[in-house]
Amino acid sequence: MASEELRAIELLGRVPYGRLATSRRALPILAVARHVVTEDQVLLRLHRGLGHHESCDGTVIAYGADNFNTAADRGDDPWSVQFTGPAEIAHPCPEQQELFGPAPLTANGEPFDPVYLRLEPHFVTLHTLGFHATQRTGHTE
Repeated sequence: MASEELRAIELLGRVPYGRLATSRRALPILAVARHVVTEDQVLLRLHRGLGHHESCDGTVIAYGADNFNTAADRGDDPWSVQFTGPAEIAHPCPEQQELFGPAPLTANGEPFDPVYLRLEPHFVTLHTLGFHATQRTGHTE
């Protein structure tokens, strides 16, 4: 694996959630998902009740995450990563499920029903924005 890909995977491990992008009936959709990295794959946990997993199973998806909401607070430079590749419904072992931590109680007012996808990244992209320590990266009033 190239050093940029390794760095992207390391950064992904710093944030718990990202956005899955796919299409349903030829229309684009974005969905929030919890992720963990295992070996060379990314495991995603989503709410079954939304049905997004059905659109993803056996297709190429994109999954992205970033630190845009926390970078300024932590003094970090903003970054974003994107992983693109085939996804399939997965059945992680109990040890892998524990890596996700506690599941939400509800999703859109329904009891959260977890479903898992395995993403095998074929393309990995990392973007960073560099700022000097004296530059403000937050909103100005």
